[in-house]
Amino acid sequence: MFGMIKNSIFGNTEETDYKLLSSETKDGVSYEVRRYDGAKYASVSSEGRTFDQVTGELVRKLLMYIGGSNDQGGAMGTTAPVIITVYPRDDGVMSRRLVVSLRIPTNYQVSPPVPIDSAIRIEDRPGMTVYSLQFGGFAGETEYRAEASRLTKTLGETAPFQRKQYFCCTYDPPMKPYGRRNEVWFLQEEP
Repeated sequence: MFGMIKNSIFGNTEETDYKLLSSETKDGVSYEVRRYDGAKYASVSSEGRTFDQVTGELVRKLLMYIGGSNDQGGAMGTTAPVIITVYPRDDGVMSRRLVVSLRIPTNYQVSPPVPIDSAIRIEDRPGMTVYSLQFGGFAGETEYRAEASRLTKTLGETAPFQRKQYFCCTYDPPMKPYGRRNEVWFLQEEP
C-alpha cells in the first residue's frame, strides 16, 4: 500500500505519447484527432456495478500493481491517462460493464512484471486513432456522458467512429483540487 501511495504522489508521471493529426473546432467545440502507438496495458474489468460505484476500486488495483504488487515487488512509476472503456446503451446510458486500463511504463513494456492480483491482466493493444475532447473538473459518469454527447453532436452522424464503446480518460490523482484534465476519446474506425 505504501508503495502505491509513494509511487502516485512522489513519482514522476509518464504521459502516453501521441501524434497530433489535427486540432479542429466545430460549432464552438474544440477537439483533436490523435494517433497512439500500440503498447502493453494493465487492465481490470467489472460487470454489474455502475461507473461511479466501481472506478475508484479498479483504479486502486492498478495503482497497487504499478506501485509494487507484482512479481518483481518494485514500483514501476505512474502513467497517464487512466483509461476507462465504457459501453453505452442505445439511449446513451453507460452499461454496467467497463474496463479500467493503465499503460505499462516504457521501461517495462518489453517484459511487464506479473500482477499479484489475478483480476489484472496484461494486454497488448494495437495502435489507435481517436477523436479527443478535453474538459476540466472532477469527472464521474454524468460528466463523461455529457461530454461524450457533446463530442457525438460535434462530429455528426457520418463521422467514422465506433459507437459501441468509448474511452473516459483522467490524467490527475484524486487529491488534485483544480486544473484537472479529463478527456473523452472516440475510437476512429479504420478504413
